[in-house]
Amino acid sequence: MIPQAFDYYAPTSVTDALRLLRQHGDDAKLLAGGHSLLPIMKLRLSTPQCLIDLGRISDLRFISESDDGSLAIGAMSTYHDIKNSALVQARVPALAEAAGEVGDVQVQNKGTIGGSLAHADPAGDFPALALALNFELVTATTRSGRTIAIDRFFRDLLTTALRPNEILTEVHIPALPAGTGVSYQKLPNKASHYAVVGVAAAITVGDDGVCTEARIGVTGAGPTAVRARNTERILKGKHVDAAVIRRAAKRAGANVEDLNDDLHASAEYREHLTTVFAARAIEEALSRAG
Repeated sequence: MIPQAFDYYAPTSVTDALRLLRQHGDDAKLLAGGHSLLPIMKLRLSTPQCLIDLGRISDLRFISESDDGSLAIGAMSTYHDIKNSALVQARVPALAEAAGEVGDVQVQNKGTIGGSLAHADPAGDFPALALALNFELVTATTRSGRTIAIDRFFRDLLTTALRPNEILTEVHIPALPAGTGVSYQKLPNKASHYAVVGVAAAITVGDDGVCTEARIGVTGAGPTAVRARNTERILKGKHVDAAVIRRAAKRAGANVEDLNDDLHASAEYREHLTTVFAARAIEEALSRAG
């Protein structure tokens, strides 16, 4: 099938993009990489009257480090940019690794971090990492902008806290505390490489070997990415040994309200996979925490 006819705009600044968004309102859709939007347009599940392509806005494609060690990543930075960034590799290597596992070379060259988070695909990889790494999302409107904490961002299937008049412009990743290890583990769909289930773990261990902080993000298991807060509570304040990991991993699916059940995996199998990949992510994060 082919999409319904639409008008196409390619602004070169955020200001122009916001002006077009205000002008066309609900008839407009923002286009980032396009790997999620265009297929559903071909199926006519989405029929926008116009597309506003953000691909020519160079100000949205950057990776930089602040004095406090936090990273800022422009929303139109591609998976390829992130995978090959020396800054990301040095500060958050798990994010660079995950970017290299998304789709194939063509997807990595066009897909963007902003598009992934704004679309909130239930099987996307970056939402789980965003939750584990405590992203902050910066938006812009014609009047001002705001910063959205990642814990308030994902609402439901393909639904986020972004307002119709907002553009996601950049992502902030706080500096990781000393003694922190991060890992992302997933079972990829063999055709699409989307996560059947994926789990990201960011774990901080003190000098005494006690887990002082844990953030666990789960994707693929339900309609939206969620934090496995029950798992986090089991890990925090403990010397994390094999027994603690097993007990914590078994609770990783407890915060998924409605497990996905489709041709790729049953709800029961996804629950099992969540346990398996939570254990793997926790184990590797601990090893990286030293």
